Amino acid sequence: MTNSFAPFGSLNEESTNAHMDSPLVRVDISFEPSNKTVRVPTGVSVFDAASWNGLAIDSTCGGNGTCKKCKVQILEGSVPVTNLDWRAFKQEELDAGWRLACVSHATNTLKVSVPPLTTRPKASTVGVGRQVILRPSVIKRFIEVVEPSLTDQRSDLRRVLDEIDDLTVNIDPQLIKELPKVLRCSEYKVTCVVVADKLIAIEPGDTTAALYAIAYDLGTTTVVASLMDLSTGTPMAVASMLNKQQPFGADVISRISATMLDEDALDKLQELAHTTLGDLTNEVCAEAGIAPEEVFEIAIAGNATMVQIALGIDPEPLGVAPFIMATESYPTYLANELGVFLHPRARAYLFPALGAYVGGDIISGALATGMDRDKRIRLFIDIGTNCELVLGDGERLIATAAPAGPAFEAASIRCGMRAAAGAVEVVTITDTDVLLEVIEDAEPIGLCGSGLVDAVAELAKMGIADPSGRFITDEAMKDKWSALAHRLVTIDKERVFILSFNDNNEAGVFLSQRDVRELQFAKAAISTGWKMLLEEFGVAEEDIAQVLLAGSFGTYLSATNAIAIGLVPKIPALRVISAGNVAGEGAKMVLLSGPERNGATTLMREIAYLELSDRTDFNDRFVDELAFPI
Repeated sequence: MTNSFAPFGSLNEESTNAHMDSPLVRVDISFEPSNKTVRVPTGVSVFDAASWNGLAIDSTCGGNGTCKKCKVQILEGSVPVTNLDWRAFKQEELDAGWRLACVSHATNTLKVSVPPLTTRPKASTVGVGRQVILRPSVIKRFIEVVEPSLTDQRSDLRRVLDEIDDLTVNIDPQLIKELPKVLRCSEYKVTCVVVADKLIAIEPGDTTAALYAIAYDLGTTTVVASLMDLSTGTPMAVASMLNKQQPFGADVISRISATMLDEDALDKLQELAHTTLGDLTNEVCAEAGIAPEEVFEIAIAGNATMVQIALGIDPEPLGVAPFIMATESYPTYLANELGVFLHPRARAYLFPALGAYVGGDIISGALATGMDRDKRIRLFIDIGTNCELVLGDGERLIATAAPAGPAFEAASIRCGMRAAAGAVEVVTITDTDVLLEVIEDAEPIGLCGSGLVDAVAELAKMGIADPSGRFITDEAMKDKWSALAHRLVTIDKERVFILSFNDNNEAGVFLSQRDVRELQFAKAAISTGWKMLLEEFGVAEEDIAQVLLAGSFGTYLSATNAIAIGLVPKIPALRVISAGNVAGEGAKMVLLSGPERNGATTLMREIAYLELSDRTDFNDRFVDELAFPI
């Protein structure tokens, strides 16, 4: 099968110039194991050819040549080796045809093998929440309508409304078109479906027991869907998957940049968001044995960029100063406008957002954790490429955002990978050995975010990395930790600490000096953020009663090691709570209890925002936080 192709707006600088003068001809690229062939203009990168034709190749930098994760094998045809390839592969791998897809440009017919992409990384699907009064916005009312007669010539709609006159409703125009047939086919025994104040459906017979909605956490990396039974308040099915926008980069800035560089990128990103939501919808409905048409409402919690892209709204103003959203609160949309095909008139609730970098997902998480209710001093931290922080005592709330970068997603780490099978997630270093816990007990092939924090913390506690983050000398290593000295070596002119060896007793998964620096930059941005919040609030670290670590990363992060490297305040580890997927919990809450939506809006208005980018002391404070407090 051959597809047409529209090339991505920017190619990698290193290898673009070599192809600028190529004649405008087309070549075929066949991808394995998908058995899909695409026809592209000569000189287009393998990465772009795949991405724009619906084939996902692993990448966290959006094909910009910085993450070195888009590894493919050229089975047929020729692709020259670039400088980036030399840095990414060993000689035997290059000889076997391995290349980086983003700098592999098609100038002849190619057959390319693409390693399977992890589409379901280990993710937190539940989180800390609080009980709510079960009062969903979706209401079903079974009625038996009096049949019309010559003495009772009320219209069909009027006789229905007379039976539910205790409800104040507006009428969806499409309903009137369907009403006559439904009433007569069901012998005037029907169920009215009201969402908020809108009568959107009349169903034959008594369907009051089938009351369903779906909550989504629309994350930059992972998307989670929870199908809820609104009659009981319990989840019937939960599913998660990697956001299909992944080929455009690991963070929101990469995706915003894509829309700025190519006018077609927004449409493609929107389509991928819709496909992700749609696939999850089909999955949870199938698992629960529910027809999608039986679902009448959805709620979506996502950051400002993800939500605007899903709605087809240009995200560029979010990525450049002064960082302006299209709106802080959204009107009610139809679910199908977001690519979610349920009942054709199913409604979509979107969380309000405080700002470009404190979005609806944070409002949802703050709602779920009761940040506006608990009188203790609590610090809410959602760690990702952009870290959002909220500090409050139930009366006063202050939020900020810190640019943590991609280290916690392991995007900029040499052996980094997502939290999937084979990822090292726990590291313990003793005087004589390194002990690893690997996801699914597989052979270690990479290091995910929690494993990165563990590894650095352990090295710092052992003194193998000094407080500045620098590895100690080989001589000092042999004197102090002789049993571990063979692990501290140089690879590609960079000092690394080997965590695991392969079958040939060669370095497998390792931590480089640069990896330690990347983590230092991330943790310094975050600790600077919460320390400035504490100062603004007028409290000290020891006054904090609880730290809530939100999101998948926070779920699997060691509280002890997070404290050890200075990522979170130095308080007793038992006060640091893994809150899990609180954005998803907030989305469930607003479906189960309509009044919670007013709570979300009120919460958004009550939170004060502390802008860090215009603080003249931020850079100096950031530098001060780079060192490990060990």
